[in-house]
Amino acid sequence: MPKFAANLTMLFNEVPFLDRFEAAAHAGFSGVEYLFPYDFAVTELAARLRQHGLTQVLHNLPAGNWAAGERGIACHPDRTAEFADGVARAIDYAHALRCPQINCLAGIVPAGVSQAAAHETFVRNVKRAAVQLGEAGIRLVIEPINTRDIPGFFLSQTKQALAIIEEAGANVALQYDVYHMQIMEGDLAKTIERHLPHIAHIQIADPPARNEPGTGEINYRFLLNWIDRLGYPGWIGLEYKPAGRTQEGLRWIADGGWTLERTSAS
Repeated sequence: MPKFAANLTMLFNEVPFLDRFEAAAHAGFSGVEYLFPYDFAVTELAARLRQHGLTQVLHNLPAGNWAAGERGIACHPDRTAEFADGVARAIDYAHALRCPQINCLAGIVPAGVSQAAAHETFVRNVKRAAVQLGEAGIRLVIEPINTRDIPGFFLSQTKQALAIIEEAGANVALQYDVYHMQIMEGDLAKTIERHLPHIAHIQIADPPARNEPGTGEINYRFLLNWIDRLGYPGWIGLEYKPAGRTQEGLRWIADGGWTLERTSAS
């Protein structure tokens, strides 16, 4: 049975962010993820997780000025010190939230920076972050993202990510976002099967509008059952934009023959 985690950045936007923990628990989720915790006191976030019996399964490293359109700084040669500071901050949050893995967004290649320079910078940052996170007992994941939604994003293909993982060394795994990879390369089932040993986290949404499964072009009943049969043990993050109200949009889970099984936070 798939283990679904609610992405609180995307879901339950009917209520303020801190109230989404309760909403997710009430809906039946036992795991949650979200993009960034840094705008909130870590003690408040940890209290919400404990109060509602939720497991924090993922958050991202600091990713620059998100409001201004930045989508990560890990490939920016002139911001390595800022990146390093972000790693330290992310570790502090992850420890307090008991979060076992952190995602590193590569970012958009800056004007005037070559692909080679972006690659070298990204690999160096990933390698150093992986060591620090490993010493803290936290896994680092990297995520290819489609260049239709984010033009110029450095990391956009599964093969590219796997090559970087091999180059960076230990404690780096793949975050496989089905929505992004359907847009960029397709062949979802076989790609997941082929690279399952490297996949530490999966996220889902349905193209073209990035809404819930069943609203777009992917046969999620087949794909999620396929992933389950492969024996994938991790969480599947629901990182989609509900077409309507979040709770009503969750009907696709029961329609697919799955359930949200509440378990105690680890």
